[in-house]
Amino acid sequence: MPTLNRSRVLFVDDDEDACEILRLLMRQCGIDATCVQSAAVAWPFIRRECFDLYVLDGWLPEIDGFEFCRQIRELDSDIPILFYSGAAYDADKAKGMAAGANGYVTKPDVERLIKTIGELTAQARERDADSRRVIQHLPAVETWFVDGFLSRSETSDGEVHPKAFRAGQ
Repeated sequence: MPTLNRSRVLFVDDDEDACEILRLLMRQCGIDATCVQSAAVAWPFIRRECFDLYVLDGWLPEIDGFEFCRQIRELDSDIPILFYSGAAYDADKAKGMAAGANGYVTKPDVERLIKTIGELTAQARERDADSRRVIQHLPAVETWFVDGFLSRSETSDGEVHPKAFRAGQ
């Protein structure tokens, strides 16, 4: 069960044993990990849950990790993506970065994986904290339903007043 202040990572790797080992390893590191074996299974998680990091294998069934990374980037440009893959050639690493990944770690380098996950999740949390600070400084805006339409108005002095919008106006 996810807990407040713990990083949440989605692992997408077709090897069930690798997923289970990574999930247990992440728990020991204080990270909540969800593991799935394909992009098709990952999509519902991506759409309904919040993660601090996606970790992808380059070789996945049906759609490879590189294409999946590109698809995730079309939906979300902010959450970091890390490849953790047995594809060790420089061309594979370049392909992962070109697809939109923030990092690439070659299996089985678990120490570097843990270090990179820590760095990327810390950066994501700092970016989220910065966003919250910006939002806290925005002026308050109230909304009303006037004549069945959502209405909001804000004056230059920051005071908010209802403003009616009617169909056909």
